[in-house]
Amino acid sequence: MTSSIATRIHLMITFALVTCGAVGGACFGFLLGGRMTALVAGAAAGLGAGIGSFLSRRPVLAFFRPDRTVPPVDGYAQGIADAVLVSIATYQAAVFPLTPDGVTEEERDARRTLAYRVSAYEGLPRAVLVSAAEALEAVDQGLDAERAQAAMLALSLTVYDHRGGGR
Repeated sequence: MTSSIATRIHLMITFALVTCGAVGGACFGFLLGGRMTALVAGAAAGLGAGIGSFLSRRPVLAFFRPDRTVPPVDGYAQGIADAVLVSIATYQAAVFPLTPDGVTEEERDARRTLAYRVSAYEGLPRAVLVSAAEALEAVDQGLDAERAQAAMLALSLTVYDHRGGGR
């Protein structure tokens, strides 16, 4: 029978804890009253550490078990979703610059092209795809900065939910 790596780690930590508790109890007992007190204090400390570790075994091992109710998240899709968010945000910054002559037409077109290309990658989750399309539409119109900001906020929340932060 093979045990999981989490069980092995817990057993190693338990062994170290019991050993340190027994040695510490023995040293303390030796300082208080000699060899017999050291033996009793070491045994009591080691036994207490062992019982405490045994009682905490289930919660500790449950921490290492994956949650079966949460579906696994695809790392590739997470990366693409983050790239979509960044590329559309840089495009938004080009459409609504802080200074009037802050961005040239070529740079704005390059950022727009990049935002559309990244948003068209395969493997992008449907919710992120729809939210990205709404954000691109709001930024493309270039008339209402507040609408574009609201669309970007919705996109960032969708990406965050897809990442697993909304669980």
